[in-house]
Amino acid sequence: MQLKKIGGEFSVCRIETAADINFNTEFCFAGKTDEEFSLVCLTEDVPEGAILRDDGWKAFRIQSVLDFSLIGILSKISAILAENQIGIFAVSTYNTDYILTKAEHFPKALEVLAEEGYEII
Repeated sequence: MQLKKIGGEFSVCRIETAADINFNTEFCFAGKTDEEFSLVCLTEDVPEGAILRDDGWKAFRIQSVLDFSLIGILSKISAILAENQIGIFAVSTYNTDYILTKAEHFPKALEVLAEEGYEII
């Protein structure tokens, strides 16, 4: 399975409203529940009104359209990284999954996944 590195640095934010989000940027993941409104975006695209933010994330995606019947893909990747003391923040879209790690752990994350047979592109 191929994992594609995504250029740029990401931030994970807590925001008040969607009004400040530029949904026309290349990467923008927003999630809202009854308790919070979260945003994952490139650091340069963080809205000025962000309540909280955690910068310094790098990302890769599973380079495939994942059928909903597929089981365990994200689980296997997260288990490999957990065994190597690498925390993740995962975001799923309709087509695939995106995995973020802190920038300082990103090279090691790619290394251990490559050792487990993942092709890094």
